[in-house]
Amino acid sequence: MEKRKIGEEKGKAVYEYVLKNTNGVEVHCLNYGCAISKIIAPDRNGLYENIVLGFSDLESYTANLPYLGVVVGRVAGRIGRAQFELANQTYILAKNDGNNHLHGGPEGFHKVVWEGEIPGDGQRECVAFTYTSRDGEEGYPGNVAMKITYALTGDNQFIIEYQGRTDQATLLNPTNHTYFNLSGGLKRDILEHNLRLASDEYIEINEQLLPTGKLCKVDGTVFDFRAGRSIRDGVISSAQQNILAGKGYDHPFVLSRNNSEEIVLWEETSGRKLTIETDTAGVVLYTGSQLPDTLRLNGGQSRKFLGLCLETQGLPDSIHHSHFPSCILNKDELFSMVTKYRFSVM
Repeated sequence: MEKRKIGEEKGKAVYEYVLKNTNGVEVHCLNYGCAISKIIAPDRNGLYENIVLGFSDLESYTANLPYLGVVVGRVAGRIGRAQFELANQTYILAKNDGNNHLHGGPEGFHKVVWEGEIPGDGQRECVAFTYTSRDGEEGYPGNVAMKITYALTGDNQFIIEYQGRTDQATLLNPTNHTYFNLSGGLKRDILEHNLRLASDEYIEINEQLLPTGKLCKVDGTVFDFRAGRSIRDGVISSAQQNILAGKGYDHPFVLSRNNSEEIVLWEETSGRKLTIETDTAGVVLYTGSQLPDTLRLNGGQSRKFLGLCLETQGLPDSIHHSHFPSCILNKDELFSMVTKYRFSVM
């Protein structure tokens, strides 16, 4: 484990932590927004390169309009009209996406300097980040005590464990917003990446990228990833749903199974493969159609389709869709969510 101070924000020290295993895999992360800034993994020829989009300086993370690598919350995705009702009370949230609330608001989890701790764990390299989100923060009720643990194991698994408790009923549905690019060093975009998803249904979106609530069967569409397909299929598609997503994907998928290799991403040229297992109801696939070309990243300049996100989470805007699994966290309940990422080669 390495730890070094990289600056200060809001009067607090910001540190970079580097998790390493004996296979040469590395995960670099910050206590600012719990940002994952680098993941170093080998290709089929043993070349170790960075496979995520990240910045090399703290100042870029304090802006970070595309949410590179950070944990977003309290609630990931959009909440329609930036308000919701809970226990017969209406809560007004910060509007930061037109008339809607996005990724916890402009000062959500991604803008927080978390407390970092290196717990003793002989089986894995890990760092635990903690933060208490105060009652009324970004409009949400309740004091929510959060703990997020990043761990790297000897068999090349990177594990994110989320826990939260509240003293008042509230909403909680965080996720990690890392952009992956398995080509390594940003050599190619993600259009030739292939994805396999255990999902029979995706959720329709509207012009504001909000879920309409309609569950759509993937059969016979470019949303059918059950046998694996290229990301390019959705980018060149003339389907209205792909066009709404900026000619790509920005959609929640309902997972048909959990903790059983339900998400697999790979790139043929490098031979790198990422396998994701989770206990969440869904995953949002975002193919980077809104990435600007003005950001200086580790390894190059940003542009559309340079990275894709696989955001494991509960279904977005569930507070407005009663047939979605609820993201309400009641007083003294424990919120728990685990996602595992395994790096390998074909």
